Amino acid sequence: MKKALMVSLILIIALGSVFAQGGKEADSGYTFGYTCMTMNNPFFIILEQSIRDDVEANGDKLITMDPAMDVAKQINQIEDLITQGIDAIFLNPVDWEGIRPALVALKNANIPIINFDTEVKDMEYVTAYAGSDNKNAGYVCGADLVKRFPNGGKIVVLDSPTMNSVNDRITGFMEAIKGKGFTILAQQDAKGDLPTSMRITEDILQAHPQIDAIMGGNDPTALGALAACKAANRTSILIYGVDGSPEAKAEIASGGQFVGSGAQSPISIGVESVKLAYKVLNNEPYEERVPVRTFLINADNVKEYGTDGWQ
Repeated sequence: MKKALMVSLILIIALGSVFAQGGKEADSGYTFGYTCMTMNNPFFIILEQSIRDDVEANGDKLITMDPAMDVAKQINQIEDLITQGIDAIFLNPVDWEGIRPALVALKNANIPIINFDTEVKDMEYVTAYAGSDNKNAGYVCGADLVKRFPNGGKIVVLDSPTMNSVNDRITGFMEAIKGKGFTILAQQDAKGDLPTSMRITEDILQAHPQIDAIMGGNDPTALGALAACKAANRTSILIYGVDGSPEAKAEIASGGQFVGSGAQSPISIGVESVKLAYKVLNNEPYEERVPVRTFLINADNVKEYGTDGWQ
């Protein structure tokens, strides 16, 4: 009897060990960190959801941080993610230069960095990058403007120097209009933000009675400029942005002064970022740079892409 009890006890302990190990395996999936410049932008909300859908479909975990355009806060949040033991991070910097201390900390912790949408300055710390062809997104806006004003005109540029994606877009835009007779009346930092853009544009409109077009570094910037123009009854000024957001497409479809957006796909950027992350973690071959196509959405093709969602 004692021998039978001893055998049963051994079996129970062994089975308990198996179940414990099985539970551990179930909990041993990957944990990813996600940080972007702000979650107060529909583009990044959709992009984060795209990443989250794919990560969670694999049974893994995504921890999202929102630095709200504060690079010091972003660095602190990344340090917190490192402490939480993330396996890899999806990173979009508030400040492409100022993020460096976080990149160093991630490298020291041997955590792969999947940089998306906006490149960091110190790309040697980055494992892989997925993002739009931002230069082309700005170029197509400039090319459209040249078609509309073949003899040139007076324009305003609203950029955001700490955002390298916006820098690339403005570079592309400038290349498209170079030598075409355009005068830049003002070029100011709108911080990629609708309220800031609206306030800046209000001042610019008062200072310049003749403006033919305004180029915004992203759609929130362009929408802020649009709101200021409407409030001042300056409805002849053409507005360009970059994103291809539902809000921008709705304005383009209305036939008003918002005439074009260099469109990108946050969903595609998210999908490609996740593919890269798993290839890196699984020691599979991967491309260090994955470009995502950009193109112009205007009145000619806006119906094709719709106004109720992202392409």
